[in-house]
Amino acid sequence: MSGQPAGTTDDGGARAAAPYDEADVIFHGGEIVTVAADAQESAPGPEAVAVKDGVIVHVGDHREAVDRWQGPRTQVRDLAGRALLPGFIDAHGHLGGIGLQATLANLLADPDGDVTDIASLQEKLRAWAKTPVGAFSQWIIGFGYDDAMLAEGRHPTREDLDKVSTTRPVLAIHQSFHLGAVNSRGLRELGYTKASADPDGGVIRRRPGPVARPYGEPNGVLEETAFSPASEKATEGLPLTALAALFSKGVASAASFCFTTVQEGGATLKNLKALRDAAAVVPFKIDVVAYARADEATAAPDPDPVGASQEYHRGVRAAGVKMYLDGSPQGRTAWLTEPYQERPEGTPEGYRGYPTIEDPEVVLDQVRTAYAKGWQVLAHVNGDAAIDQFIEAVGTAAGEAESGDRRTVAIHAQTAREEQIEAFDRLGIIPSFFSMHTYYWGDWYRKTVLGPERAATISPARWAVDRGMIYTSHHDAPVALPNSIAILSSQVTRRTRTDQVVLGPEQCVSALDAVKSITINAAHQYFEQDRKGSIEVGKLADLVILSANPLTVPPEEIKDIKVAETIKKGTTIHSVADANSETNADDPVAGLEVPTDYQWHGCC
Repeated sequence: MSGQPAGTTDDGGARAAAPYDEADVIFHGGEIVTVAADAQESAPGPEAVAVKDGVIVHVGDHREAVDRWQGPRTQVRDLAGRALLPGFIDAHGHLGGIGLQATLANLLADPDGDVTDIASLQEKLRAWAKTPVGAFSQWIIGFGYDDAMLAEGRHPTREDLDKVSTTRPVLAIHQSFHLGAVNSRGLRELGYTKASADPDGGVIRRRPGPVARPYGEPNGVLEETAFSPASEKATEGLPLTALAALFSKGVASAASFCFTTVQEGGATLKNLKALRDAAAVVPFKIDVVAYARADEATAAPDPDPVGASQEYHRGVRAAGVKMYLDGSPQGRTAWLTEPYQERPEGTPEGYRGYPTIEDPEVVLDQVRTAYAKGWQVLAHVNGDAAIDQFIEAVGTAAGEAESGDRRTVAIHAQTAREEQIEAFDRLGIIPSFFSMHTYYWGDWYRKTVLGPERAATISPARWAVDRGMIYTSHHDAPVALPNSIAILSSQVTRRTRTDQVVLGPEQCVSALDAVKSITINAAHQYFEQDRKGSIEVGKLADLVILSANPLTVPPEEIKDIKVAETIKKGTTIHSVADANSETNADDPVAGLEVPTDYQWHGCC
C-alpha cells in the first residue's frame, strides 16, 4: 500500500467518489476500535473498514464490505489479528523540536537513551562534535539530560562542559527544555559574567560560596529566559542543511509513532513562515497545526500575523497562539502556590518557582487580544499558581467578549488542584495533560519536587473524566519522544520509571479514555471532530495498525504494544514492514532555503 495515491486535492480535501462502488482498500481480520460515540470498551467492534479516495466509506459487516465495495482493483488487507484504530492526534508538541531531538546529541536516560552520569554525557557531546552535523555546527549541542537520572544528582556545570571543549561553545539542554548548561566559552558568547543580573523570568545560577559583587560568578546552569538565548544562538549555528531537515525529520518520527496530525506549538512568526515555506516546497504527509507565540503575535503591527484558518494548505494550518506562564516542575521552575519539597541550591526558604509574566494585566491583554482576533488560545501552565493566573485572565476576557466556542486549552496543567479542574469545566477550558510525567518523573516528584501527597495528583485526568469533561494528553516532544504507546500506558497504569510504583492510583483512567485523549478528544480540541478522530463513514481514512488492542490487553502490557503501520488519508506513510515507505525515504524539505537566523525557541 506504500506510495499508493491518496486521492486528495492539492489542499488535502477528498475527491468525489467514482460512480461505481469500488474501494481502494478493505481492512478485516482484526480488532477494529472505532472510538465512535456508541463504542464500548468491552463490546466487539465492526468486522471491516473500507476506504475510497482517502475517506472511510464502510464500517461494519465484512460480507457487506466485500459485496458492495470490493472490485478488481481493491486491495484486501487481512489485519491478522492486529488492531486498527483512528490515526493518533498530537494534542501538543513541537514538530521542529522533534526534528531537533533527532539531530542533536542524545543525552536522554534509559529507556530513550543511555546517559547515566556526567562522564557519559561528556562522551556523547564529544562524539556528536565529530559527526557531519556536529563538525560544521558553531556550537556543540546535546539534548535531553535529566539531573534526576544522573548518578551525580545534579546539572553539569561550566567546568564539566569545559572538558568537552574550551575552544567551541558547548550547550547541554535539559530534558524539560526550560534549562541548560553551557561551558565557559558559551558563557562568553552569551555575555554572562558575574556582573550580569538575572533576566526577568529567568535565573543565571552562580558558583557556591561567598557571593562576589554584584551577583556571583555563573556556574554555567541557566534557567528559563536566561537559557533561551543559549538555545537560540546554538541552534541558529547549526548547518543550514540540518535546519532545513528539522521538519522532515519531525514528520518521519511522528509518523513512526502513529501520529497523523501533529502540532507546532509556540512558533515564532519567523518559524511559522519557515513551516509554510517548507510545505510550499513539498506538502507535509501528515497534518500540521501551528500556534504562534502569543507575546509576539499580540504585539505585532500586522493586524493578522497568524493567519488562522480551519483549512489546511499543503498540510499546514495556523490555529491560534500559545502563551507561556511558567516553567518546568521537574526543573523546579514551575510557579506553585506551595513551596517545593526540596528547593534548588541557591534559592531562598519557601521557594515556589516563579512566573514567566509577573503582571496579570499583560496576561489578560494576550487572552483578550486573541479572543478579539478569533485565535484559539493555548497556555503553558504547569504550576497551580500559573493555572490560577490563567483562569483569572480567561474568566475576565470571556466575560468581556461575545459568547462563542473557543476551546481554550490549558497545556500540561501538571499540578492542577481539583477546584481548578472544576473552573476549567465552568469556563470551557480543555485540560491537555502531559501524562508521561507520571512515568518519567513520578519518583522525582514524590521525593524531591512535590512530596508524595501532591505528586499523587499530577496529570489528574480522572478528575476530568469524573466530571464528564473532554481532556487530551500529549507527548510535548522533544521533551519526551513522541511515543503514543507511552501516552496510553502512562494514563492507564501511572507506573513510575525507577521505583515502579503506581503514582496516585485513583487518577488512573480506562484504556478507552486514554485512546480518546489522542483521537476523538484531540480532534475536538482542534475543531476537527467531524473529519478526524474516529473510524466512521465520511471521515478521513487516518488510521493506525498496532500489534495488539490497547482496550483488550492487560493494562501492564499496553507499554509493549508495537506500531505496525500509520496511514494518512488511505496512504501508508510509515510501515515497519516496509523499509522504503515514503516517510522513511523522502525528505520533504531537502534543499529548502530557510532563514539563516532560524531559531529554536523552547517548549513545554
